[in-house]
Amino acid sequence: PSPVTMDLIFAAADSAIPERFQNEWVMMGGPVQIDRGYVVHTPVGNWQNSLTVNDQVALTTSRDIIENLAQPGAVEKAVVSIGYSSWEAGQLERELSENAWLTVPADTHILFDLPYGDRYEAAFAKIGVNPGMMMSGAGHA
Repeated sequence: PSPVTMDLIFAAADSAIPERFQNEWVMMGGPVQIDRGYVVHTPVGNWQNSLTVNDQVALTTSRDIIENLAQPGAVEKAVVSIGYSSWEAGQLERELSENAWLTVPADTHILFDLPYGDRYEAAFAKIGVNPGMMMSGAGHA
């Protein structure tokens, strides 16, 4: 979580904060352009600037979704983040092929429903890994 709460996001949009977002943290997506944000949400919907992740989840960067988070039925669940991480062309694909990343199947329950502090271990559990047993520089699985 970032040091910013959703209260600030709704205040900037000049909108009352819905109860479901009160005291929720805005997540830190990465160190690049921390003045810009995005929303990972369900359902996909029809927003000005979205990338559909799968049939249930989209990533939206346009302000229209923020303005509609308070509207009943517009966005069922959402994680708001500021900043992002960046890779040069082909870098992420190369790192994936080198087994530098562990990947897990997408899980909306982990993404939207679990407390932030439980998500890391829940994602590892999906692939049968205990993160406490991992060692730095252990090599390739």
